[in-house]
Amino acid sequence: MAEDTKNDYADTIDAKPSRTDPFSIFTKKKKNELEGQPEDSSGNQYRILIPTLQYNIAYKKLGKCIIINNKNFAKETGMFTRNGTDKDAGDLQKCFRDIGFEVLIHNDLSCNKMREVLGEVANEDHSEAACFSCILLSHGDEGLIYGTDAFMAIKDLTTLFRGDRCQSLIGKPKLFFIQACRGSEFDDGIQTDSGSSNDTLEMDANPRYKIPVEADFLYAYSTVPGTLGYYSWRNPGKGSWFVQSLCSVLNEYGKRLDILQILTLVNYKVARNYESQSDDPRFCMKKQVPCVVSMLTKELYFHKSIPPAPQI
Repeated sequence: MAEDTKNDYADTIDAKPSRTDPFSIFTKKKKNELEGQPEDSSGNQYRILIPTLQYNIAYKKLGKCIIINNKNFAKETGMFTRNGTDKDAGDLQKCFRDIGFEVLIHNDLSCNKMREVLGEVANEDHSEAACFSCILLSHGDEGLIYGTDAFMAIKDLTTLFRGDRCQSLIGKPKLFFIQACRGSEFDDGIQTDSGSSNDTLEMDANPRYKIPVEADFLYAYSTVPGTLGYYSWRNPGKGSWFVQSLCSVLNEYGKRLDILQILTLVNYKVARNYESQSDDPRFCMKKQVPCVVSMLTKELYFHKSIPPAPQI
């Protein structure tokens, strides 16, 4: 996505956080309430956790987290410098290390180099690792990610870790976090007074004798797709809305909630806490919401201990 040389809006728009912290509703609740545990007839809170429906992370290592941080781009791409991305990369490095990942950052990679770096990781032996994570920080378009020299299909990178190509990660979660635009549409937002709703996630068990090659992937995009795709906002001083919200939620709940609960809170925080500000009305008061695409087949917690089932 090309940017205007004078205004450079996608790189310099300031976020406008809400004055109230929506996460204060959780700090006032007990831990078991936070985890969404149902209430029995005696008034006690509990949540039934079934070990077979949780990914096993009791491995020697949690796994690798590869961060590709593309800030500077060749002139012929038409892409401008992504100021603020270094803060995102640094915050992500600390955040994922604290969770337990081995974090490696690669700066300013061409398309071929991105493919080469991730190809080498996919060919490694992950038998002692519980999962794998990759974070892409760059310009983008729908289904595309920019290297420093050109763009390429995101699928060209993620398919390197499919079950038929990276066998040591078969049955293990493969997480991709993508901070990039997905087009050139704006989300103007809509005023609403509607309350929250509760959704129930149902999961079908996989046959023991075969696993789909696309299973156990999760893609967390900074913004949603659309007819033309949507912009993804980033502040040059504070970092991107999505990454900063992701780090904030992981720092507080990363070892308490499962990954889909975590990303739901990230969606909430980005959607409710941020709104663009600009002297140009075309770029003012715009909104954003991340998008999660999950092919996970179990719950993923970044802690090894499984709480005991309630005594009945």
